[in-house]
Amino acid sequence: MNSKVSPLPLDSVVPRPAVVRPGGGSFVLDGDTTLAGDSAACGWFRRHVGAAVGLPLRESEHADITFLIMPEEVEAPEGYRLDITEHEIRVRAHDEGGAHYAAQTLRQLLGAEAWRAAPTGEGPWLLPCGGIEDRPRFTWRGCHLDLARHFMPKREVLRFVELLAAHKLNVLHLHLTDDQGWRIEVPGLPRLTEVGAWRKGSQLGAGPDAGHLERPHGGYYTGADLAEIVSYAAEHRITVVPEIDVPGHCQAAIASYPELGNEPHRQLDVWTGWGISEHVLNAEESTVEFFRRVFDHVLSVFPSPVICVGGDEVPPEEWERSPRCVRRSRQLGLSEPAKLHGWFLRRIIEHLHARGRRAIGWDEMLDSGESLPAGSIVASWRDEQGGVRAADAGHDTVMCPEKRVYLDHRQATGPEEPVPVGFVNTLEDVYAYEPVPAGSPSALSRRVLGTQAQVWTEHLDSPSRVDYAVFPRLCAFAEVAWSSTAVRDFSDFRTRLSTEHLARLTALGVQFRPLWGPLPWQQRPGVPGKPR
Repeated sequence: MNSKVSPLPLDSVVPRPAVVRPGGGSFVLDGDTTLAGDSAACGWFRRHVGAAVGLPLRESEHADITFLIMPEEVEAPEGYRLDITEHEIRVRAHDEGGAHYAAQTLRQLLGAEAWRAAPTGEGPWLLPCGGIEDRPRFTWRGCHLDLARHFMPKREVLRFVELLAAHKLNVLHLHLTDDQGWRIEVPGLPRLTEVGAWRKGSQLGAGPDAGHLERPHGGYYTGADLAEIVSYAAEHRITVVPEIDVPGHCQAAIASYPELGNEPHRQLDVWTGWGISEHVLNAEESTVEFFRRVFDHVLSVFPSPVICVGGDEVPPEEWERSPRCVRRSRQLGLSEPAKLHGWFLRRIIEHLHARGRRAIGWDEMLDSGESLPAGSIVASWRDEQGGVRAADAGHDTVMCPEKRVYLDHRQATGPEEPVPVGFVNTLEDVYAYEPVPAGSPSALSRRVLGTQAQVWTEHLDSPSRVDYAVFPRLCAFAEVAWSSTAVRDFSDFRTRLSTEHLARLTALGVQFRPLWGPLPWQQRPGVPGKPR
């Protein structure tokens, strides 16, 4: 850098703050700049930002940058006030979360070079003078990441955490089990990872012309791996919500322990295809106890107050064909075997609630044949009506409808779009999503905890493919989750994205989709898709 460089505009931040008051001049961050405050954000800023710009940012009683927790002055949870003058930076926050988000804002205002892993310039590092008042719209600002279909190395999960934090998202929902893979080590149940974490191959593409890749795939996380992910996420103010999907999407578990299934003498393989497997858990008490044991281990690893039980896409045909399951459903007083779905879920949810956690599951829970225990949360994915039904029944909801916030869906209609699956969901489409539409019943407004983007990985078989699908659409989603409707404007967002924010992503090494379309090496010619 040279000394004539100008600071970034104060209003270049993503997601957009509630109030921005630009001033004149700039604060110079240099080797003499000191820090102070009663917030962990002070240490985070020194470790992550000071290291990137090559400055010590020592602590001092009379500091240039001060982080203060002052809930009497900043009323909104996770909110903050940021004042920058030529002589000092003062952060006042409602809580630790607010102070952390102020630190993230300061990092953005320092420019793209402050997002590199090591210093690349000597400065000066300039911050624009002015004031920002900010607070999130929703308490649940989430992103779901499917690790079951394609395993992601731990280092990439940690990088994903940092990317979520950079956009002020605060929930990472990890999909750890499915038909195609089991990704969490459970003490005393070794076959879940010895067998369930590995498959012989993978479906390649989608639709009737899909092929098959004859290459084994797998991997899993040890307890220490997951504890590290949880700790790293907590440092970045992110809660990790684990998902163990039951009683469907369980073929990997049944392949590991055949007695969990409805054909105990048949040895299944971990599934190599995509879609919905017909193989579901049986309803024996021993199977319920098996998954209580799994969930107890999950609780020991993940301190999250919310645990996901899945509960989606449970075909009843195997239960209906099984004399044992038909008898079991009658013993339980159920009118038909299909209602074993709700019976099983209720047993697991009650187990979690008895241990002081809340269960979240996909909106098929509302159709499972059982009323949900009080305190359950419904993730409304098929459309917004799941959230409406949940609110009407007195349950909180997280809005994550497939047509609006599934980031694995295709981004354009052209043939250059790699593995074109799902609905067209452009950057502007994501930005236009409204989790609580105007005119919604007051019951829904009160019950919407927030919103969550979904990243399913059937067709995202590498970190670079995840980057391509997620960014920059997740930047748009972050503004939906954080910023009030009053300050949201797509034209303004696109300008901030193209002039400043994509450079930040580039500095972080994100292989995002350019605004004009995929680069040649981001395409997948010859791999069929299934557009909807």
